Amino acid sequence: MRPATATATAVTTILGAGAAAVAAGRYASDAALKAAPGRPLPADRRLTVHATAPGRITLTRSLTALRPGTYGIEGPGVHAVVGPVVEGAETTADTVVRRLEQIDTGTLEPGDKVRLTPELYRGDPGSALGLEHREVEIPGELGGLPAWWVPGKRDTWVITAHGLGTTRDHPMNLMGFLADRQLPVLDLAYRGDPGAPRPADGLGHLGASEWRDLDAAMRFAVRYGARRVILYGWSTGASMALHAAVSSPLRERIGGLVLDSPVLDWQTSLRALAVARGVPAALLPLAVRAAQGRTGMASDPLLDPALPDALPAPTLILHGPDDTIAPWGPSRELAARRPDLISLHAVRQAPHASMWNADPGRYEETLRRFLTPLM
Repeated sequence: MRPATATATAVTTILGAGAAAVAAGRYASDAALKAAPGRPLPADRRLTVHATAPGRITLTRSLTALRPGTYGIEGPGVHAVVGPVVEGAETTADTVVRRLEQIDTGTLEPGDKVRLTPELYRGDPGSALGLEHREVEIPGELGGLPAWWVPGKRDTWVITAHGLGTTRDHPMNLMGFLADRQLPVLDLAYRGDPGAPRPADGLGHLGASEWRDLDAAMRFAVRYGARRVILYGWSTGASMALHAAVSSPLRERIGGLVLDSPVLDWQTSLRALAVARGVPAALLPLAVRAAQGRTGMASDPLLDPALPDALPAPTLILHGPDDTIAPWGPSRELAARRPDLISLHAVRQAPHASMWNADPGRYEETLRRFLTPLM
């Protein structure tokens, strides 16, 4: 082979390999950067319905089906609520019986494929919970952001931000609890959500850019009477709250932070989502590099050792060791750096952003104790 031909062949091979690596990296990073709101995360395993009876549902036995607590359960055209495992119920080695609390939409039939979700409610605060509310539009950086506003008598507002795989329906789990304490709630739909503007690149940034929509919600709250705000986020919504607490011009208005399953290390979470999607381990470094190139997230400021000293207000972290999407190690480290300001409530046997679902009673009591001096 002539030298020129050999060189051209080698270059073509290298370019082809490079293009394949880029494509593989983009595919692997999509698991996190294109996680559609309300769509199951790759780690959410499907369950098969075996039977239903008044107040009961029989599912294929698995670690997922045996989770303690209360969850939404959904499949094509159906949404229901299931409670804890029914102790002493007649089962087989392959099945488990849970309490069937209610069916909101559709029907559940044997053979249906369903998934557990942390979202118990569908609709809006009025139809789902009977709460007075208004649909409002918040002027955001990219355009109008829809939000539900539930009024309350206090001048401390709670602003909520959902996370990966969920929608603004998720904060409705706690909306009744917050309304009972007369705390106004502003439940935000942010960029990329249904009804909200799409980001220019069409990608999620795991809170690193979305926090500016939370900042817009803070401006809205202050404009309409909030003296202080409590930022309450799940998953990447918790990351948004931390970014806002450090960078928002209104950070002095923040009276408290509630962080459920915060994504503090985006690279680890991206790898976890890619693995759950079936991406080979060899491609994980490519996924991280692709995400950096596509979003500009070169490092994670939420892991900066200076972060605890920059927090402006008391902070409650609710997280657990069984979270495979956002490992709780960084949450423990963050709490350990500022024990005077940050409280960590550990919840076991709970998947990502499902700390309330696993044990609603203990969760709400912990939240009550934290919020009472801030109201």
